[in-house]
Amino acid sequence: MTIYCDESGGLNAGAMTFSAVMITPDGAAAIHKRFRAVTGLRGELKGSRISLVERAYLLELFDRAGGRAWVAVAKRERLAPPADGSPPSDLALYAALLDLAVGSWLPETGGVCTDVVIDDGRYDPVVLGHVRETIQAGLAGWGRASLADSRRSDGVQIADVIANSLFNIEVESPRAHRIGTIIEPLLASRAIRIAELTRLP
Repeated sequence: MTIYCDESGGLNAGAMTFSAVMITPDGAAAIHKRFRAVTGLRGELKGSRISLVERAYLLELFDRAGGRAWVAVAKRERLAPPADGSPPSDLALYAALLDLAVGSWLPETGGVCTDVVIDDGRYDPVVLGHVRETIQAGLAGWGRASLADSRRSDGVQIADVIANSLFNIEVESPRAHRIGTIIEPLLASRAIRIAELTRLP
């Protein structure tokens, strides 16, 4: 099984969300094939660019395929400041959310080998390389962590849509109510679960 990761937002936007989506590579590819055939989408699938109906259809395909996700969420107003009183950097928050989301999965894998695929687009490759090494150490022999270009990863693009959905809800965007209606059945069935980060390690 593979865990695909992507994030949405930042503290300057009011919240950051980080999704860790568990689905097979074949399952992610099948979702994309069907979604693109029906919607005619070309190019990268991005949660910030698709319509509400397209989002609902993608999440329905994800649910039907047996996909599951942990989403780590940090909202600026609920995040305790560091001990020194300085505002946390987006990179520190990103790393903490990644650790929380992936860490939420590890007890459930039962020791089965798991690959963690992280979007390489947000930060400098050297910085992300250190993040990848930290996750690799945390896997403790259960799998491997790698970076991927989201434009070439079906799973990372699905993770983007899920992270973006929770971001919209957290910041109460104009689309939040409709997105909440779309995602509610997946939250109720625990296909998507939320872990809130209230303090940086």
